[in-house]
Amino acid sequence: MDRLIYTAMSGATQALEQQAVVANNLANTSTTGFKAQLATFRAVPMAFGDGTTIQDDTTRTFVLSSTPTADYTPGPIQQTGNPLDVAIQGPGWLSVLTPDGQEAYTRAGNLHVDANGQLVTASNMQVVGGGGPVAVPPGAEVTIGTDGTISALMPGDPATTIALVDQLKLVNPAPGELKHGDDGLYHTADGNPADADPNVKVAAGALEGSNVNPVAAMVSMITNARQFQMQTKMIESADQNEQSANKLLNFS
Repeated sequence: MDRLIYTAMSGATQALEQQAVVANNLANTSTTGFKAQLATFRAVPMAFGDGTTIQDDTTRTFVLSSTPTADYTPGPIQQTGNPLDVAIQGPGWLSVLTPDGQEAYTRAGNLHVDANGQLVTASNMQVVGGGGPVAVPPGAEVTIGTDGTISALMPGDPATTIALVDQLKLVNPAPGELKHGDDGLYHTADGNPADADPNVKVAAGALEGSNVNPVAAMVSMITNARQFQMQTKMIESADQNEQSANKLLNFS
């Protein structure tokens, strides 16, 4: 009887965890550059002993949820008219620096210049260029090319004096080499910075929206809620069966 109880309990627990992933996706339907996280179930057989006797056979199969990767499908690109906004066209990532100095990657290209003249993201992460954080001359009119080149024109100067400031570090590691961090950014699995990829292009004056489908996320939430309800009913049934068995044993 305990096999049914513990199996159903593990299923109910993981249904709640999967629900949390879906709820997080739904909460980020309007987040710039957000990629939906994928949650799946997997069976984990539980065996005891060293496998040399009959008693070492699998006794239970527990349920675990896993989030192996994200949905890397590009989101819709919308024009904003802000020259510092960039949207990655197709595969690729924008490189930023985390507070601890590590390189991480995002597709959220809503950039601005902070009080120190640094080009940063909406969450104030420094944007990485060809030689480190990108610095912009104070008061300059900044334009960003499709290859990530950053040009600046000082107020009052003729257009012919526009100067190349830096170039965004655009990378495109394989999806299997990336992992999603708790900070909302993506990191390489080995912790080493990815190499710049000249084939990655950006669209200036535009932003990529979230690729979460709200309708599909709502359907997943309903499905998970029903699965959780089914698992709890199984636990109740197992408890009732155990109570009935105890009564029969008392009468014997």
